[in-house]
Amino acid sequence: MDVFVYGTLTEPERVSAVVDSFVFLGAAVLEGCHPVAGRYPTLAPGGRTAGRLLRTDGVDALDDYEAVDEGLYVRVDAPRTDGGTVAVYVGDPEALASDEPVTWPGDGTFEERVRRYFADGSAAVRPEHS
Repeated sequence: MDVFVYGTLTEPERVSAVVDSFVFLGAAVLEGCHPVAGRYPTLAPGGRTAGRLLRTDGVDALDDYEAVDEGLYVRVDAPRTDGGTVAVYVGDPEALASDEPVTWPGDGTFEERVRRYFADGSAAVRPEHS
């Protein structure tokens, strides 16, 4: 699976501590979301975020690392501008004590609003090919 990473998982040492096998595919930009600092980094609607594309079969280990089952992060699919999709982890700004107020549009839970934002095409990952 390909994953857009923008925080601690851009560091090879951190990734190797989480998954058994991986490769970085190169730089990428997430259009439609900007980074927000806090206890851990997360995303907010609008803007753009620089990161990397990571390929691994260890998605279960990544889900554990990002505490998906505990609701700390949600994994969503984002379209790639060159075709296909890529996974993106978005952290709950309240649980992460984000440094700025973050509001995801629409009604429902944090997860429902984030999923709808990505499903509506409001965000896309653009690989930066050399």
